[in-house]
Amino acid sequence: MGTRFILILLLLQGWQSLLADEKERAPSEQTASSRLREQRKEHYILGRFVYERNCQICHGRRGDGEGEWSPGLLPRPRSFRAAHFKYRTTPFGKLPADDDLKRTIQGGRSNTAMGMFTQLSERELEAVIVYIKTFSPKWKDDDLYSSPLALPEKPNWFDEPKERALRVMAGERLFTIACVPCHGQNADGNGPQAMTLLDARGRSIKPANLLFPHLRNGDSELDLVRVLMTGLNGTPMLSFAETLGPEEMWELAAYLHEKRQTALSK
Repeated sequence: MGTRFILILLLLQGWQSLLADEKERAPSEQTASSRLREQRKEHYILGRFVYERNCQICHGRRGDGEGEWSPGLLPRPRSFRAAHFKYRTTPFGKLPADDDLKRTIQGGRSNTAMGMFTQLSERELEAVIVYIKTFSPKWKDDDLYSSPLALPEKPNWFDEPKERALRVMAGERLFTIACVPCHGQNADGNGPQAMTLLDARGRSIKPANLLFPHLRNGDSELDLVRVLMTGLNGTPMLSFAETLGPEEMWELAAYLHEKRQTALSK
């Protein structure tokens, strides 16, 4: 009898310890999903109104990218159900931060049908972002959340003409190895593999023409570095964060910037 009582007591103590551990872990492990639940209660109705008024015609009533205007648009509108977001500050394969979504909504995307919705208030922005998240269960997965990446600072050589010229040459070599197969030798998106590329939905996708006056994810060298680090979810453009060091990324960005400036000056 005494032994059984001791065993029961130990089991109770273990259960209490487990519950205490759960309480300690809960705030950090459930932050993303619990915050989203609270936001949905507050913003759902307004977010739906903003979405139906501004977004539905392209992105579709179900958020699948199949809106009334979508058949005639290239690139096709984003499917919020798939939750593959290209333009992020978060690591490859992760969901974007709210600030990433705000930047896309407010600033639009060059060379696409995604315009600038600067008329939306901060509350409307927050609400429509919450509504967009209702289309995919991925937003309930805490493992898909991540803090923005810390981008490498611009190196000292960047503003030194002689050293920069040498680094641009190094960037050209990197471009030939890593980028030419898709983007082409002229960086115009016509590489030897360009016609074979598919996105995550199995649709043909063309590599970016890096000589356009305005690139979809920003035009500065830092924007180029960010794309190299994050990759573009849902596309063949993977992250180079594990294969290129910070100096190499800046060399590649410097080369692409010089090439773009030369093309734009003609």
